[in-house]
Amino acid sequence: MANDIQQAEVVETLHATSLRVQDAPVIHVAPSPHLSNTDQTTRTMMRDVLIALSPVVAVAVYVFKMYAVTQLAVCVISCLAAEMLFTGMRGRKASLCDYSAAVTGIILAMSLPGTAPWYVGIIASFTAIGIGKIIFGGLGMNIFNPAMVGRAFVMIAFASALGASGYQDAKSAVDAITQATPMDAFKQGGVIVPLSSLFWGTTNGSLGETSAIACLIGGLYLCIRRTASWEIPAGVIGTVIVLGGIANLLNPESQWTVLHHLLGGALLFGAFFIATDPVTSPLTPKGKLIFGAGTGAFIMLLRIFSGYPEGVMFAVLIMNSLTPLINRWTVPRPLGGK
Repeated sequence: MANDIQQAEVVETLHATSLRVQDAPVIHVAPSPHLSNTDQTTRTMMRDVLIALSPVVAVAVYVFKMYAVTQLAVCVISCLAAEMLFTGMRGRKASLCDYSAAVTGIILAMSLPGTAPWYVGIIASFTAIGIGKIIFGGLGMNIFNPAMVGRAFVMIAFASALGASGYQDAKSAVDAITQATPMDAFKQGGVIVPLSSLFWGTTNGSLGETSAIACLIGGLYLCIRRTASWEIPAGVIGTVIVLGGIANLLNPESQWTVLHHLLGGALLFGAFFIATDPVTSPLTPKGKLIFGAGTGAFIMLLRIFSGYPEGVMFAVLIMNSLTPLINRWTVPRPLGGK
């Protein structure tokens, strides 16, 4: 009799516990990007990025002609094909309609020289989607910026095609491609390119990096739409201004000024379109500022002290690897917490 009573009490306790669990609030755990505004979906964010990239793409096509068109077609088609292939291998439905693969393809194409062979774009695209994104679990799960993973791979694998000489073709009918890139011209020969050329984008370089005004227009659109966090480009640009100013003070005879550092190379393109990737950058405003400042510091470190004329790609990848630590360091203190 006593055992029956105890069993009945246990059953009643379990039933009451089960009811409390059912009534308890549910915490949803999901990969980033963590969107507080339900109207801002992954698709709308990617659509904003595509709109913001349009001035950059327009200038690239205007300056580099068919070189830009070909590189864009190769990278975008390859990224879409890679997305379908790798998601199919994982037994999942391809997510082409969220535009994320297309955005990766355009950013990758804009980070490559127009003269890069077609197979470089294809290999970079499959590396970006396969190793940079899908291998981590897909969109929102990747640690590193996929486009920069693909670019880093082909930069190492095809060093001659993506080195300084790979950007030039003396026989090309496109005037910009017959010149050295501004960063390489200064690094190798101390040649100073006029600021107006850097501002408008009439120089050689990776397709999306040459025009500062196009990057600024697209970047400001992203920040105004709040698709990109302003703290990251602010951190990058602010740090480059400070460190570039110090470099000018230490070497006042140099004609390569802070403005050359800001307008030259891939600084603005990287600050607005690559470093602001919400998946691979910190979550908190303080963390984003630290991330941007670190990216700017590594860019200047590589530009001044390394053998590379540019350092945006490596700087972004290094800071991507530090993002989990930055998130931990900058956890907001709860109200009333110590």
